Amino acid sequence: MAEFDAVVYDLDGTLVRLAVNWNDVASDVVDVFADAGVDAADYDLWGMLDLADEHGLRAEVEAAIADHETTGARESTRLPLADTVADQTVPVGVCSLNCEASCRVALDVHELATHVDSVVGRDSVATRKPDPEPLLATLRGLDVDAADALFIGDSRRDAETAERAGTAFRYVDGGPSNF
Repeated sequence: MAEFDAVVYDLDGTLVRLAVNWNDVASDVVDVFADAGVDAADYDLWGMLDLADEHGLRAEVEAAIADHETTGARESTRLPLADTVADQTVPVGVCSLNCEASCRVALDVHELATHVDSVVGRDSVATRKPDPEPLLATLRGLDVDAADALFIGDSRRDAETAERAGTAFRYVDGGPSNF
């Protein structure tokens, strides 16, 4: 990785595995919509975020998701790649589809926070991966150009984010997973 001026990692599935049951999260978010009189049963979780914007429910939906993510971060499992973070000789960032608070909790729990210079979560900027802005914001926090960085993740969404940002990409385990 010596050819890069910074390394940015995805969080969940890359450095840690959050202890989150995503079906439970989706169910709780459907309940948020139901309480507001909106039927969201036919949407996936990320579609519900868009629907939340349409109905002015973003704060409530984000809170429901973040609650699960933050709890899951406290109970997360450290993955092998996390052992490389402290050894980096270049600035390190985290760019995640999880909320920023859960990223910071997971980094603290696994004693990685002091080695990470920039953290951007789903709620840190106006857009979310695969839009390039979260990764670009992470890189701005590191004061590194996109072309000079490496993004490491576990999903096609991460790969697409890197491509859109003009950043090199590597899969954590050498191959794609579903997103």
